[in-house]
Amino acid sequence: MRLSTPRILSSVILEHAILPVRTGAETDFESAFSQARSLISSQPGFRSLSLSRSTESPSSYLLLVEWDTIEAHTEGFRASAEYQEWKRLLHHFYEPFPTVEQFVAVS
Repeated sequence: MRLSTPRILSSVILEHAILPVRTGAETDFESAFSQARSLISSQPGFRSLSLSRSTESPSSYLLLVEWDTIEAHTEGFRASAEYQEWKRLLHHFYEPFPTVEQFVAVS
């Protein structure tokens, strides 16, 4: 069976990551994320960000970030000094380290 190519509705990139935060560190993570938010939102190509906490698994968070292009995230933000500070503030909270994927809207 051959899958059809989806019709892309928008060129906006939606970054999706489930963030598994170490149990007991949720309050500290949320505080650190509040500090880190401006590091990403100031980046060229950034559109929006939301962070949600799971009701079923309170140590699990959903991060959604909209970018103009994949490169704004992978080559812009990830190569910036702000990303180094983002890593310092947040990456030690994750257990295991999250997988990040990029999506586009389809029909």
